[in-house]
Amino acid sequence: MTILTKIVKEKEKEVSRLKKDGVPDKERYYSTRSLQAAFQHSKHLNVIAEIKRASPSKGDIFTEVNPVQQAKEYVRAGASAISVLTDSAFFKGEMKDLHDIRQVVDVPILCKDFIIDAVQIDRAKYNGADVILLIAAALPKHKLVELFFYAKYQQLDVLLEVHNEVELQIALEINASIIGINNRDLKTFHVQIETTEKLAEKLNTDEILLISESGFRTQEDAKRAVQAGAKGILVGETLMRSKNIQETMNRLTLPI
Repeated sequence: MTILTKIVKEKEKEVSRLKKDGVPDKERYYSTRSLQAAFQHSKHLNVIAEIKRASPSKGDIFTEVNPVQQAKEYVRAGASAISVLTDSAFFKGEMKDLHDIRQVVDVPILCKDFIIDAVQIDRAKYNGADVILLIAAALPKHKLVELFFYAKYQQLDVLLEVHNEVELQIALEINASIIGINNRDLKTFHVQIETTEKLAEKLNTDEILLISESGFRTQEDAKRAVQAGAKGILVGETLMRSKNIQETMNRLTLPI
């Protein structure tokens, strides 16, 4: 059983609990801010800075982080968006992190989770998400399509994540306007930026917003993403371990 399979099985249990509890009053829904509008015509490489306490592949990264302070520091350093890992079982995140961060930042917020059901989308929006992640590898095509259009109906941007040509073709068939290429294989958790370089050749990045995810540590890594046509990169571990967030952000925020 792969790590992804284990995570999805745990999500099925979580969805059952959420459906039993229900989503609170939807009238508290926030107005959403478009990540696509913010990134598409930018003249620099946008960093989606991630709040990430731990991961199955790296173990504990920064479990004692204050997510609100971290998010504020990210924005001060130039982050164009914040990604909040809300999975608790494998990443030690909380939906409360997303809710609390929404109160203090004015950039788009991505709910980074393994979404397999509409109730998770409702909960993400209720807590202030502007963007949700849908992972092609985690869902059969019919379910991916269903959740994609449900999120769009809820006026959320969708970062549709792929990591091979088959998944990319599905994203293109759905007409996804924001495609994330994950350099980390979710079955093996091996990371290589070549994944973005290879798959980006099949995209018209003038029409589709390309986000490259995982593996960014150096300025050279960021340059490779820019050369591939990415308008944004998602950076978690490097920023969470950074002793100087401003310096790290300066290294990654390059002109396009």
